[in-house]
Amino acid sequence: MTSVSLYWRIFGLNAVVLGSATALLLWAPVTVSVPVLLTEAVILVGGLVVMLVANAALLRLGLAPLDRVTRLMTTVDLLRPGQRLPVRGGGEVAGLVSAFNAMLERLEGERAASSARAILAQEGERRRIAQELHDEVGQSMTAVLLALKRASDEASEPLREELVQAQEITRGSLDEVRRLVRRLRPGVLDDLGLVSAVTSLTTEFATHTGLRVVRRFDPDLPALDQETELVLYRVAQEGLTNAARHAEARRVEVVLRSAEEGVVLEVADDGRGIGAAREGAGLRGMRERALLIGAALDIRSPDIRNPDIRSPDQDSATGTGTRVRLTVPAVRKQS
Repeated sequence: MTSVSLYWRIFGLNAVVLGSATALLLWAPVTVSVPVLLTEAVILVGGLVVMLVANAALLRLGLAPLDRVTRLMTTVDLLRPGQRLPVRGGGEVAGLVSAFNAMLERLEGERAASSARAILAQEGERRRIAQELHDEVGQSMTAVLLALKRASDEASEPLREELVQAQEITRGSLDEVRRLVRRLRPGVLDDLGLVSAVTSLTTEFATHTGLRVVRRFDPDLPALDQETELVLYRVAQEGLTNAARHAEARRVEVVLRSAEEGVVLEVADDGRGIGAAREGAGLRGMRERALLIGAALDIRSPDIRNPDIRSPDQDSATGTGTRVRLTVPAVRKQS
């Protein structure tokens, strides 16, 4: 039905142009001789040009909504919800735009639902692996460590020195297993809450990377449900990881504050910025987690002159830094 209506729309535009041209020929004091005179040919060619220009202008005006739909189709990203086209006028073209907007809304809802299922399944698998590492591998390595300790106490030199070295290697491996368990499932998040979990995360991050980490946490953050706290923690974790791996930063600031729109998490570094680089799996994973709780995620490279994300000794040529901001709606209260 839409294609037939569009056909008649184009036919009507052309009919207006051709009818106007015919009317001009009927009432204009213009004759055509045989053979055609030069002045008559100039008038006819000029009229044809005017007719073509008018036809092109009318067609562009009539098909403008389709151009807007085409442009949005090539740029739409379901991880950035809310992109819609304005519906102007009536008729089948307006109906097409409305249907396209409805399709986007439906796809965004389905994408959010599928992402939620995938993320929840991923968190469940992480929890299971972390539990197995803690219960099986961790306990086995602890038993090995105790056995090495007993053996080294009873052994004589130089075997004792070798057992002590093996004991230190085992202790280091056990610490690494515990660190992996904390990354897979932050137990402190369940036991002590979001602020303590992010504090522990940033402390461990600073110790392992050597970067300077500045924390600014509001003391009166509202209560949030476990799912929201986990998303905030994961976004902070991914933001810190990107700052260490890709940003070439020297300073990272982590902020948790209350705002009119809800709870805001910011992770800002003084590195080289993201520029026009294509988003990788980490950034898109953050967007999917934001969709899970209906939060707004903004990732950009702010102006280097912003003192809130620049270290005092930073050269202006170093980079623009990257700021990750996650805004969680205030309605998400803990049940």
